[in-house]
Amino acid sequence: MEKRIINPWQWQDERSYVQAVEVKHAESTLYCSGQAAVHADGKSSTGDMKSQLTEAIQNLEKVISEAGYECKDIVRLNILTTSSTEFFACFDIFQNWIAKHGIKQATTLFEVKVLFETLKVELEAVAVK
Repeated sequence: MEKRIINPWQWQDERSYVQAVEVKHAESTLYCSGQAAVHADGKSSTGDMKSQLTEAIQNLEKVISEAGYECKDIVRLNILTTSSTEFFACFDIFQNWIAKHGIKQATTLFEVKVLFETLKVELEAVAVK
């Protein structure tokens, strides 16, 4: 598989995403449902944004690894949040996770009125290998 990053500018680098990712000769593609801070028992978190973002990342990692992929295989990552202000207050958690795994992904952030139950953030990913 080949991945080519397309970045006509540099400003997106400090925001931890790329403008586009071209994938050629992929063996397989994994489409992940939005992962949020839902505990193993199926109960939604009532925690703050920071704890929910951390758990959403952990849940996404679990789904990706269970499927036989790695986080570095993520090429598309949509972020849905009920508060972009709260999300950006803990953006360093997201950026550190992206850097730790060397993820180069196209991203769109959506601020939505509501997510399921008490959830504040959801991560929806596509990975290729």
